Amino acid sequence: MTTPTLTGTVSFDAGPAAGKPCETWYQVYGDLKSGTTPVVAIHGGPGSTHHYLLSMVDLAVTYAIPVVFYDQLGNGNSTHLAEKSGDAGSFWTEQLFLDELDNLLRHLGIQDNYSLIGQSWGGMLASRHASKQPKGLKRLVVSDSPADMQLFMKVANEELIPKLPQDVQDALIKNEKAGTTDSQEYQEAMIAFYKRHLCRLDTWPAEVNQSFEWMEKDHTVYHTMNGPSEFYITGPLKDWSMIEDAGKIAVPTLLLNGAYDEAGDLSVMPFFKAVPKVKWFTFAESSHMPHWEEREKYMRLVANFLTA
Repeated sequence: MTTPTLTGTVSFDAGPAAGKPCETWYQVYGDLKSGTTPVVAIHGGPGSTHHYLLSMVDLAVTYAIPVVFYDQLGNGNSTHLAEKSGDAGSFWTEQLFLDELDNLLRHLGIQDNYSLIGQSWGGMLASRHASKQPKGLKRLVVSDSPADMQLFMKVANEELIPKLPQDVQDALIKNEKAGTTDSQEYQEAMIAFYKRHLCRLDTWPAEVNQSFEWMEKDHTVYHTMNGPSEFYITGPLKDWSMIEDAGKIAVPTLLLNGAYDEAGDLSVMPFFKAVPKVKWFTFAESSHMPHWEEREKYMRLVANFLTA
């Protein structure tokens, strides 16, 4: 992989409830002063890390678009706050992560000229940011992200899970009812779902595994805001929706998802209906990670959109 041009941290005031100073770690590929609008890549989770997005380095290497990666507060190379586990709604809020993004943009001096590419939860966060119509935002890519979490869960429970082998379905239902989602049986059933609807590659890239390893070590944010798995959502994220605000997104927007994506068409459709300047492309051979599953096509589409 190419060498980053800049790696650093920026202090972030997460409020008195944090109980300690916080920092956001970031890494830049390409030249932020090149004259080409940089794109900030926002990872999912919530509570994952930037590693699984690193295929997007291609945007800098192949297409000369500067790319900024960062780890959101709570995991990876940014400040960890395991002591805030369970503090949903009081500490771990969408607004916290919106503030963190604004803080990073200002620190890098790109707040007047930038684009965003958000994947999964990252796309949800990016769409909310865009709905506030920040003056510096030029273009928005919402990748593998639902516009509404109730629709996301509907896709999982009514379309995807019923197609899993019966023993996998039984293991999911049994352990969710029993509250034993940390059991080995549930973990294995969860992986069976992920291999169909998260990443369909036979061998997962090391960078994807790296993000999962970080989340295993510290699942504070994911378990607090989301829940035990991608489809059993018990945290406040279950009520998240952009349906009312999607029409406020004023910039050109590209929606992306995979034909086998856990972010199925039903959950993406409200964005397509409401955002005024919108295009939507579905990758025929991909699930939730077309940036790996159909990497070359993905980067070409995104680069063409960002530089149009």
